[in-house]
Amino acid sequence: MGNRVAREDYEWVYTDQPHADRRKEILAKYPQIKSLMGPDPRLKWIVCMMVGIQFLAFYLVKDLDWKWVLFWTYAFGSCINHSMTLAIHEISHNTAFGNNKAPWNRYFAMFANLPIGLPYSASFKRYHLDHHRYLGGDGIDVDIPTEFEGWFFCTRFRKFIWIILQPLFYAIRPLCINPKPISQLEVINLTCQLTFNVLLYLLWGAKPVVYMLAGSMLGMGLHPISGHFIAEHYMFLKGHETYSYYGSLNLLTFNVGYHNEHHDFPSIPGRRLPMVKKIAAEYYEDLPQYTSWVRVLYDFIMDDTLSPYSRIKRKLKGDVKQE
Repeated sequence: MGNRVAREDYEWVYTDQPHADRRKEILAKYPQIKSLMGPDPRLKWIVCMMVGIQFLAFYLVKDLDWKWVLFWTYAFGSCINHSMTLAIHEISHNTAFGNNKAPWNRYFAMFANLPIGLPYSASFKRYHLDHHRYLGGDGIDVDIPTEFEGWFFCTRFRKFIWIILQPLFYAIRPLCINPKPISQLEVINLTCQLTFNVLLYLLWGAKPVVYMLAGSMLGMGLHPISGHFIAEHYMFLKGHETYSYYGSLNLLTFNVGYHNEHHDFPSIPGRRLPMVKKIAAEYYEDLPQYTSWVRVLYDFIMDDTLSPYSRIKRKLKGDVKQE
């Protein structure tokens, strides 16, 4: 448990990310993939249903003993809330109402944010699009762990703690790596969320609030679904920057596991990403892939060659246009 990871720096590369070139090549060969782009008409109804389920759960837990509140927080609430963060990920690509109704997507994401308890959607949109444009970009992509994370979380036990604390580091990282002025949408998001949290407490007491906030923290920490945080871009194989997962948890996560396909075609909704893989199978079937996020978490902790430093980084050239 005390073995230190040998890696002492990121994997620096001097090439562009692979997704833009692969996108051009695939579209040249399979132009029909363009028909998969555009909004998913089912998404908004699925999100409304999930929000409604959590509102019902808030009502049901208010009279439970605390031991059962905590049980259902991890067994159910954490799954729904993590899934809601991935619904917000989908909406950030304008897949709920389309590019022509971008403001509708922003405000709908705030609605989806309500059961999570933490004001998240507006800031996520700003930083996530930078992640796509400048994958691994030094000082831009806040999905890359900080120098402190890479230096300190260098043993098996510390990596275990780091995974538990993932929500904390995802919240702090933008302030350390790429701070941005607070936007009007972020203020609205914060105001709406705090108002909702207070009203929930006044209406049904502390138990629903604990269920909501603890569910979000647990769901994004040591949880099977959280394997996607590690699986997507941590370099388990040298030179490979993005990895897809083709397991059953995609059913709960809007197919976020189809991550190579998503980075190649971010404007295609998650529901249609399996069709991309089917059409352009020769581009994806030989890439490294996973079938278990739990195994990803276990391997990341136990493999002494892996750490938060196991990410590809690149110095960006030319003008950088951020959200």
